[in-house]
Amino acid sequence: MTNFASYPSLAGKRIFITGGASGIGAAMVRAFTGQGAVVGFVDIADDAGQKLAVECGAAFTPVDVTDTAALQAAITGFGAVDVLVNNVANDTRHDWRLVTQDSWDAALAVNLRPAFFAIQAVAEGMMAREHGSIINFGSISWKVKFGNLPGYTTAKSAIHGLTKSFVTELGGAGVRINTVLPGWVMTERQKQEHWSEEGARMLEASQPLKGEIQPEDAAALVLFLASDDSRMCTGQDFTIDGGWT
Repeated sequence: MTNFASYPSLAGKRIFITGGASGIGAAMVRAFTGQGAVVGFVDIADDAGQKLAVECGAAFTPVDVTDTAALQAAITGFGAVDVLVNNVANDTRHDWRLVTQDSWDAALAVNLRPAFFAIQAVAEGMMAREHGSIINFGSISWKVKFGNLPGYTTAKSAIHGLTKSFVTELGGAGVRINTVLPGWVMTERQKQEHWSEEGARMLEASQPLKGEIQPEDAAALVLFLASDDSRMCTGQDFTIDGGWT
């Protein structure tokens, strides 16, 4: 899937994406630049980020999002943000028996904390301009009772509360905020680290729509939520999981 609908309202808009160097993030960088938007993104993967930035004409800053000061500095350094996409995440599997306080805090430091502080960095500017869209990435993992990554699923379920907590105040200023819940998106990392014959059987049994969800499928949904075509959508959950949930 590479052909996206055209959204004229995105041309010239300033888009900031966290975790943009690979997977869904990279698909969104390509999709937004293809709409004529001005795109900035951060990622810990320096080489991949630099390569994608050259390919797409986007602005890339290597950042470890657990460094809140560095994350916010990258956002403010990019300038006024019309659309914020909180995409960064780490779904490395982990046994709950082996979780320590430090590893628990580390999971939330990647999967939850950056979303709040990125919103903090852009919200007042959006409210002053009375226009903007914030898109937070959740996950269906907690809905389908997926095990082996409790830090991740806990953080992703909390994203819903984060979104809801901003709806009223932002909405009064004309700013929208929504949550996207992907199912099992077949990024290169997922295929390399987590795909198996057992997983294929689970997907076939759980996902009524046949086929694999691609990063571009998620990017297509995000384009809509970023555009003025979704101008009356806020505080909502948008699921892309082939009917799993």
